[in-house]
Amino acid sequence: MEEDLKEIGLRIKGLREACDVTQEELAQDLGVDVATYQQWEERGADVPISVVYHIARKFGVDMTEVLTGKSAKLDTYHVVRRGEGKVVDRHPAYHFEDMAWRYQNKIMQPLMVILDPSDEPAELITHKGQEFNFVVEGSVAVTVGDKEIILNEWDSIYFNPEIPHGQRCHGDAVAKFVTVIAE
Repeated sequence: MEEDLKEIGLRIKGLREACDVTQEELAQDLGVDVATYQQWEERGADVPISVVYHIARKFGVDMTEVLTGKSAKLDTYHVVRRGEGKVVDRHPAYHFEDMAWRYQNKIMQPLMVILDPSDEPAELITHKGQEFNFVVEGSVAVTVGDKEIILNEWDSIYFNPEIPHGQRCHGDAVAKFVTVIAE
């Protein structure tokens, strides 16, 4: 897995260099310090999924291409049956499955997120755009700013992700939610 993550970092670096953008410029665009961005390029580890999405949109490629090195092919529709989402390893606290991994030129990124029970607080992140979460199983504690909101099955939240936010499993059972990120 470590080698796969390094490949993501190399693809991000390659896109940046091909588009003649400096590390400093891209770090500023992403709202992170240069050292953090450099670590993402070097190791490919701990790059938030929202950052991968932003980079893909900025450089005019599909997020699937950044994550896998292969371009998406479909542009009419893409059906993903239960269990067929493409696993995206981005963060150890989250299990992501891309629910539109074959669809090219997406204007939003739908992901199934699976959270294991944990007493750890949600890791807060920020990114541009808008975000929607819809709980399909269990309960999810969503932190937005200084508020923690408990969402149960079939509850949803739409929010400004420029506000520090994060999600964690609430309770003793696995939680699953769909998140849609759009810029």
